[in-house]
Amino acid sequence: MARLKTSIVEVKAEENCLAHALIISIAKVENDADYNAYRKGRKIRQVVQTLLETTGIALSNRAGIPELVRFQEHIRQYKIVVYRGLSCDDIMFEGQVDSLKRLNILYDEVEQYYHVIANIPGAMAKK
Repeated sequence: MARLKTSIVEVKAEENCLAHALIISIAKVENDADYNAYRKGRKIRQVVQTLLETTGIALSNRAGIPELVRFQEHIRQYKIVVYRGLSCDDIMFEGQVDSLKRLNILYDEVEQYYHVIANIPGAMAKK
């Protein structure tokens, strides 16, 4: 992926990028004091490990729709929405939960990697 817009948080993890993206996104939605540290890849490793252990989800292979479904089953207070591109109608996954709190994630198909959309209007706006 080319240079990301400032409204998208680039996940800096070498593995478990989906779990990292979810934790960063939850921190953004909840105005967590550790949000900026998580964005920069600090303080997040143990939180990700706890999420993976709690959910029983192994991300040793690439994370796809089955893993998203399983995360959504465990994280029911947030609706996980994953976009395949920067278009409002380019949704590849939308969790089936009734929540106003959305975790907006961008999937980079080329790099097979997940990033956080911190600001939907900014991310979807044309250059």
